[in-house]
Amino acid sequence: MGIRPLLFHVDAGWNTDKAVGNIEKLCNGLGLELFTEVINWEEMKDLQVAFLKAQTPGQDGPQDIAFFSAMYKFARKHKIKYVLTGANYSTECCKEPEEWGAYPGIDKIFVMDIYNKFGKGKLKTFPILDILEYKVWYQVFLGMKVLKPLNLVPYIKKDAENLLFEKFGWEKFQHKHHESRFTRFYEDYWLPRKFGFEKRRAHFSSLILTGQMTREEALDRISRPELDEQTLTNEFEYVAHKLDLSVDQLQKLFEGENKTFKDYRNKRHIINLGGKVLTMLKLEKRLIR
Repeated sequence: MGIRPLLFHVDAGWNTDKAVGNIEKLCNGLGLELFTEVINWEEMKDLQVAFLKAQTPGQDGPQDIAFFSAMYKFARKHKIKYVLTGANYSTECCKEPEEWGAYPGIDKIFVMDIYNKFGKGKLKTFPILDILEYKVWYQVFLGMKVLKPLNLVPYIKKDAENLLFEKFGWEKFQHKHHESRFTRFYEDYWLPRKFGFEKRRAHFSSLILTGQMTREEALDRISRPELDEQTLTNEFEYVAHKLDLSVDQLQKLFEGENKTFKDYRNKRHIINLGGKVLTMLKLEKRLIR
């Protein structure tokens, strides 16, 4: 494509060894420069525990906030106009319902209300870029463009994995988001067993609609956990210890009363209105309902 990309990675403390190895293989194989922003672990941990105590389904929110906020802030700081992401319709045309924790964008009011209620310290360096600041200031006034090149070419997940393996020795993951130990635990254990939400339904629906998986294959996979029980038990203990919680403390949080974003301050109605305006102006193509 004739581009000169700078690879940008946000380390939120949960990378698997395979993920770290894959990043190294791609950087070396492509001969590209990598910039890694490491999130302050004490702040990351504090915000994640606060979200667990808040009892909402969106427990992966702190990581997503760190990833996107850090990336956009870095681009603005260094006057990088174009941001390329791996988002795509081929494997992500079906998004999970909002009730499953898919809050549309970073709502700073919502995040800080949770943190002020359950956090212990201060988020001095943790990056939080509010969705309105990003959508209006960054994109409209500063002219930042977020591009999704995988939507411009034929993209089949299995073919891409095979190509990456053949060229660079890149190793595929068992399932989507398994590059993060917390996200893997959250989607394979916490969300389905605490809330009854199975994100694989959305993941597989996208693959079915784009002809990359049959409905029968999806139903077979969904009939059992992605990870075996012993591995899930080990991950429960690992997550607890990494967050400086005892296993009993994490278990009590798991057994706590479930809540939603509606139990905390938020500006969801403003985000809804903004989404409608952007859709009318043909600046936004997502259908959120």
